Amino acid sequence: MIAVPGFEGRRVAVFGLGRSGLTAARALKAGGAEPVLWDDGISSRLQAEAEGFTVEDLTAADWSQFAALVLSPGVPLTHPKPHWTVDKAKAGGVEIVGDVELFARAIAALPEGERPKVVAITGTNGKSTTTALTAWVLKQAGLTVHMGGNIGIGVLALPAPVPGAVYVIEVSSYQLDLTTTFAPDVAILTNVTPDHLDRHGGMEGYVAAKARIFANCPEEGGAAVIGTDDLSVFMAVTYPAVEQGWSVVPVSTAAESAGGLDPVWQVGGPLILARSGYLCMVGEPGAEPTQMADLTTARALAGRHNAQNAAFALVAAGCLGVDQDRAVAGLLSFPGLAHRMEPVGRLGKVTFVNDSKATNADAARQALASYARSFWIAGGRAKAGGIDDLDDLFPRVQEAFLIGEAAGPFAAALGDTPHRISGDMATAVGQAYHAAAATGREEVVLLSPAAASFDQFPDFEARGEAFRAAVLNLGATPFGHG
Repeated sequence: MIAVPGFEGRRVAVFGLGRSGLTAARALKAGGAEPVLWDDGISSRLQAEAEGFTVEDLTAADWSQFAALVLSPGVPLTHPKPHWTVDKAKAGGVEIVGDVELFARAIAALPEGERPKVVAITGTNGKSTTTALTAWVLKQAGLTVHMGGNIGIGVLALPAPVPGAVYVIEVSSYQLDLTTTFAPDVAILTNVTPDHLDRHGGMEGYVAAKARIFANCPEEGGAAVIGTDDLSVFMAVTYPAVEQGWSVVPVSTAAESAGGLDPVWQVGGPLILARSGYLCMVGEPGAEPTQMADLTTARALAGRHNAQNAAFALVAAGCLGVDQDRAVAGLLSFPGLAHRMEPVGRLGKVTFVNDSKATNADAARQALASYARSFWIAGGRAKAGGIDDLDDLFPRVQEAFLIGEAAGPFAAALGDTPHRISGDMATAVGQAYHAAAATGREEVVLLSPAAASFDQFPDFEARGEAFRAAVLNLGATPFGHG
């Protein structure tokens, strides 16, 4: 646990007693604060009481007594409308923070020579893979690494800081909205596409929340590693980062060259090109790319989007002094994350890939683009726009097998692309396998739903496990997962 200083002997309100809320309360108590907890759910309140915390109805509390409000990232700060605790805190002049901000203050309170390094990753898609990949590469290089935040362990539940350690932290837009002093040494923005717009009041607010990862450059200067897939977003976050003193490293997935990326060069080089199968560096406009890494043997890094994730990890490792050859060796040994382009088994000439985490069309695009041919399992509870924006990739789909509520709308969007409504996962897996095996070729059955899971499954993990079970029930040989 990371004890949070700065609130010794003072009452701190904590609302929302999920993973981050209870962890924050423990960290505050360890630092000498007097946390006062509340949650709308009685079971959460009972758990807090069982741990010995003060549980008090914050609707009737005297807010002038609180030094801060620690808000769960799942609770609205601004949109669709501020939560009632936010209104009360603002009326009482009480600052509002989240667990990542408390982590930042705990690190900043350490003597300069004792502070660990911090790598922070955010983005709409790819942030979990990039976080896990970065942590893996740094661990393989022999560093003491702690990974958490929006992935795995809550950030304040990670081990206490020691000199030389590195924290690799995934941060969501909700968490960033609750930061004011967070200053990672390396800040990575993978991409920004429309998501959570209801919580940020639209795309402008969502981009602004993501850009907060660059709000505070560390005193010795930090590295901002930014994907250029959306140039408008890239420029919106880059110039403020440069003004803050960050050294900016652009990462592009440009198909053929760096052409068309002229604005990128205005922040200086080099530009990292992430192409399916390899990474290279371009020092200046028009220069020949220099190869940095050959990823063709990395089973867990298939596709251009994973090459981009690898580029982020490689740059982060370099910023922390890891030799490039050693970092590349770490990339090649990465076992991958479950439910994210995860090869789960093989039967005959058919490979089964679990990309259940692709809960929107943008994420599914990355998977579909990674294979020249696929037998695609898609569907669930559709998000705005469905799969309409994927029509340029439909020629790669040999046949689609549709499940869940979105089966009908997805079928309409597919038009002349071969498809059938399978209904449930087991049926879809069986039908997809038999169709793929009938070709006699090396084929891929790809689960990349492009939809939420909540019509048939409690979460994307459960959906991915249902896919895995159906694959193994066919008699497929499972791939090991790290």
